[in-house]
Amino acid sequence: MKRTQIFLTEAQRKSLKALEAVEHRSMGELIRDAVDQMLEQRNPDWKAGLLSAAGLWEERKDLPDFQALREELDR
Repeated sequence: MKRTQIFLTEAQRKSLKALEAVEHRSMGELIRDAVDQMLEQRNPDWKAGLLSAAGLWEERKDLPDFQALREELDR
């Protein structure tokens, strides 16, 4: 997880504090859940899309040898 700072209005902060007490969850948890819900609504497959991109170029044969390039640049 990465730390991120955000600005909230006083009303947003008070509402989150009230939810914190009712749900016994941290403000961070509530905000992360809200972000996940927003991302899911806007793009239902965003997690699947991200996971499907892993190893996308693994089978490509037309790419240069990146290990050799790194070694060359390290010299």
